Amino acid sequence: MASHALHLQHVFQILMENQLMFNEKKCTFAVSSVEYLGHVVLAQGVSVDPNTAMPEWPVPTDQRALRGFLGLTGYYRHFVQGYGVIAKPLTELTKRNTFEWNDKAQEAFERLKRLMADLPTLAVPDFNQDFVLETDALSEGLGAVLSQQGRPIAFLSQALSPRAQQKYAYEKELMAIVFMVQNL
Repeated sequence: MASHALHLQHVFQILMENQLMFNEKKCTFAVSSVEYLGHVVLAQGVSVDPNTAMPEWPVPTDQRALRGFLGLTGYYRHFVQGYGVIAKPLTELTKRNTFEWNDKAQEAFERLKRLMADLPTLAVPDFNQDFVLETDALSEGLGAVLSQQGRPIAFLSQALSPRAQQKYAYEKELMAIVFMVQNL
């Protein structure tokens, strides 16, 4: 707590020196968690705000509703291992001229809703520690986990196009590494 007070004092000093102001009503000090842009930041890591309405999301009846669902779940994709592969049947429906809900879409929709209801708390990166990037190339997509000391920091994934699915396993593994390094 003493270090927190010193940090605040330092920040306030810099604000005063630069004639900057802050709105006290919008500030919170000395708390154990902060809600910010749909996330809850804790000392243990970052989690999703439990007040998001994903579990109650109705089955989309058109492309616009589906895009809304994918936009919301996509915002939290770093919390879901294999998001890109899981969501592929849904993203395919956004590319077609006609919206035809099917069993694969229903299964993906329900799976994403279940996963979104129980997301992990991701560790906050410590840049003084080593990072571990684990990648995997499946037949349908690429996946990776960035972690430190066995705790995940972020998950990334991408579904593969039919052409990319035809590549050799070692090519897909290299694609996974390149994709993850570019997107982390």
